[in-house]
Amino acid sequence: MAIALPDEADEWIQAWQDELNASDAYSDAGSGWGEGFDGSFLFHIRPDGEYNGEDVYLYVDLEDGECTDAKQVPEEDAVEWGFAYRGDYADWKALVHGDLGAIDGLMSGKFDLDGDMQKVLQYSEAAIVMTENAAAVDTEFAH
Repeated sequence: MAIALPDEADEWIQAWQDELNASDAYSDAGSGWGEGFDGSFLFHIRPDGEYNGEDVYLYVDLEDGECTDAKQVPEEDAVEWGFAYRGDYADWKALVHGDLGAIDGLMSGKFDLDGDMQKVLQYSEAAIVMTENAAAVDTEFAH
């Protein structure tokens, strides 16, 4: 059964963590990520014309090809993060559906990044695999 995003964001982020940790491709691509630096991400889904609810904040702690923590948080300052990836709801929907890549979304300006862009580009394969794993979560989006 599909998990509704953003209404069931807690369940969705847990399902994504499970996908990441079951993925040999992510384990390989993320090898070394977060070693010697904070590799955690805050994902910020902003309301837009398709979704007029509250801002949604999802947190994942990533280290050496493993997702060690994943949860919804109430606000940006609720956790310490190394990177923040922000975008409008419609763009997140395209990302999760595989219609927009994580790196392409940054380069096109659809998403914003707080954090070391060079580090993210160095691990661009991990970003691609993470997006593929997100697409594997059976997701139903609000209309």
